[in-house]
Amino acid sequence: MSKTAIVTGGSSGIGKAVAEKLSIKGYNVYEISRHGKDSGRIVHITADVSDESDVRQAVNFVKMHEKTIDLLVNAAGFGISGAAEFQSNDDIIKLLSVNLIGVSNMCKAVIPFMREAHNGLIINIGSIAGIISIPFQAWYSITKSGLNMYSLALSNELKPFGIKVTSVMLGDAKTGFTKSRKVDNSGDDIYDKRISRSVSVMEHDEQNGQSPEYIAGIICRIAEKKNPSLLYSVGFVYKLVYALWKFAPLKFVNYIVYKIYAK
Repeated sequence: MSKTAIVTGGSSGIGKAVAEKLSIKGYNVYEISRHGKDSGRIVHITADVSDESDVRQAVNFVKMHEKTIDLLVNAAGFGISGAAEFQSNDDIIKLLSVNLIGVSNMCKAVIPFMREAHNGLIINIGSIAGIISIPFQAWYSITKSGLNMYSLALSNELKPFGIKVTSVMLGDAKTGFTKSRKVDNSGDDIYDKRISRSVSVMEHDEQNGQSPEYIAGIICRIAEKKNPSLLYSVGFVYKLVYALWKFAPLKFVNYIVYKIYAK
């Protein structure tokens, strides 16, 4: 029997690549995003993940057509950049609504169906910024750190129901994420142009980063594991970063981040 997967943010970037790869592997795939269309075996559902009512309707639609929901990949998200001192509350709230509340909405809608089947896997697409806080991306880092904590707590809560949860901490990726980031250079003169320099470094690294297809391959391999790890880093460089964060003095790690992104 074919497995069923829901992928958020599946109309572009990493979400789209994951949806396509899962479809090739035989999953019945439903992608949830604000803009998109059906593609082959992939069924598009228009919904805003930050809207709980939208999400419940979307998930109920899937359940009407499928016996089980075996996999949820939360890939929807975006970034904002700028000095924390000058970030607007409106931008912060919007970021939290998609990157954290959106994940919560999806999980709350899907968990009852997974619990009924005593089976399921939730993969949350995080970032290495969840453990290495990036200057001038403070609130993005906060959402990804929060996603790790949410995933770890949820894993323990759902363990007796046979539902597994993991967070995949990505590094730089060459996607439309770079262009969709909300850039706010307010105070750049006060910060001696460090804000714009930092964003420029980020954008350069992203455009030379991992491809969505490569990342999708990793996600699909994780989806096939019987006992996936709680946290993953993707790629040799980011595995080293993860190891550095775990074993090196925090002040040293933060100094390296300063030299790369804040000097």
